[in-house]
Amino acid sequence: MKTRITTICAMLCAALLTNATVLRADTRVVVHDVGEHDSFVIDHRYHHDRYYPPKGYVVRALPPAPYTVRWHNASYYFHDGAWYRPSHSHFVVVAAPVGLFVPVLPPFYTRIWVHGAPYFYANETYYAWRPERNGYVVVEPPAEDTVVTTAPESDDDIYIYPKDGQSPQQEATDRYECNRWAEGQTGFDPTRPAGGVAPDQTSAKRDEYHRAMGACLDGRGYSVS
Repeated sequence: MKTRITTICAMLCAALLTNATVLRADTRVVVHDVGEHDSFVIDHRYHHDRYYPPKGYVVRALPPAPYTVRWHNASYYFHDGAWYRPSHSHFVVVAAPVGLFVPVLPPFYTRIWVHGAPYFYANETYYAWRPERNGYVVVEPPAEDTVVTTAPESDDDIYIYPKDGQSPQQEATDRYECNRWAEGQTGFDPTRPAGGVAPDQTSAKRDEYHRAMGACLDGRGYSVS
């Protein structure tokens, strides 16, 4: 009888210790709902000025319609510039591994130039265009002394001025949405060499793209030049 009581006590103590360990572990991990943005941090590099969930941020479920990428037999999920990996029954924000391929850039990015070549920056991640793959690859961060944020002279630059006092965030949103619309209308993508069209069409398609961008931005209350 005494041996049985001792065994039961030992089992209860083990269970209590296990529960305590789980509770302590749970207190170290805060799991967020998809709509929570209270712990997001702003990325000021290159005046990018967008908010993102920090690395290690855990969510119960993925944001809507993420882009799925398989890399070295692991799944990565891409949404609004943030990368997620499965973690037990949740998902955690991680750094994108160098070499990862994506067909599209994040919705908001900052263009920089390294030795005259365009790179695209968002959320501590650098992307470079790879024409042979018709998409973008995550690349190593370039040395700071090789980066310039002032564009070389280009026919694709469009300068806008908010006539209705739009905030920088609203301006970035409007520019992005008008850019997507103008690309869809004309087939010209200013982030790609020669706009991603045949060389003999570049000039005409660039003009069409500029007209489409101008019409869209004018309709949203901007002066365009």
